[in-house]
Amino acid sequence: MEKIRIGISSCLLGNEVRWDGGHALDRFMARTIGGFVDYLPVCPEVECGFGTPRDTFRLVGDPRRPRLEITRTGADHTARMETWARRRVEELGREKLCGFIFKSSSPSCGMECVKVYGARGVPRKAGEGIFARIFMECFPLTPVEEEGRLYDPALRENFIERIFACKRYSDIREGTGKAKRLVDFHAEHRLQLMAHSPKRLKEMDGLVARAKQIPAPGLVEGYGRLFMEAMAIKPTAARHENVLTHILGLFQRDLDGVEKRELLDVIRSYRKGLIPLVVPVTLLAHYARTHGPPCLEEQTYLNPHPAELRLRYHL
Repeated sequence: MEKIRIGISSCLLGNEVRWDGGHALDRFMARTIGGFVDYLPVCPEVECGFGTPRDTFRLVGDPRRPRLEITRTGADHTARMETWARRRVEELGREKLCGFIFKSSSPSCGMECVKVYGARGVPRKAGEGIFARIFMECFPLTPVEEEGRLYDPALRENFIERIFACKRYSDIREGTGKAKRLVDFHAEHRLQLMAHSPKRLKEMDGLVARAKQIPAPGLVEGYGRLFMEAMAIKPTAARHENVLTHILGLFQRDLDGVEKRELLDVIRSYRKGLIPLVVPVTLLAHYARTHGPPCLEEQTYLNPHPAELRLRYHL
């Protein structure tokens, strides 16, 4: 797979674009994830023409549609930022981005819980940055996260799993023979979808079953909406246990009693929170290669993202 195209707040890559002329380099984003993605850096305040260094901004008023004001003078630059943001988002739509990582707490880039100041100057962490809000409104299915939230191992795993899934779906959408490729794509992602949302999986099963009756563009777009909605739902230990047990059932007749008990014990230990997910998945992937049906090795659930990212190691 070619590198995944991802948008990112420019300061997180070490670019000196913050209000004070500094940066907010995040080494995990820049170096670890950076080895697998092609970043497109964006700094709303610099690209909007405010320069570096500059006065600080803050959000003021209604958290649903706050104003962007200069903290020192109260000058209102909401219209200027929104006009630029809509134009920039339109440009980004041509970049085929599979995700965006925003700078947390920023009045332009914050994805959630950004301070919004009321009439008495008391802040509430209830807003979204101007650019981040417009981006998410225009691309509601594109995976987005803040760098601060990505320090949570579960959120990090879910986000990275989603951007790799988004890339695989985008390749289907852009290619030829879409209907046939989509049927194969769905078969390869069944177990991964089962871990995220059995409900959405059932809807997608029905859609794929009618593939020959639906024009290819409508089929692919409708499937993509359900697919990205499903992937946005974080898996639970219970759903992972269900998938792991399902995989075991596909080749358990080829295992002896000791091997079966070992696998069941490992799956139960994962469910109790005693070992990380990587342990049962690694064991099952081994048996899938040696005992399982060929189609099992093609399941993205067993390898949803590069092993080097070590995303299934947390409890």
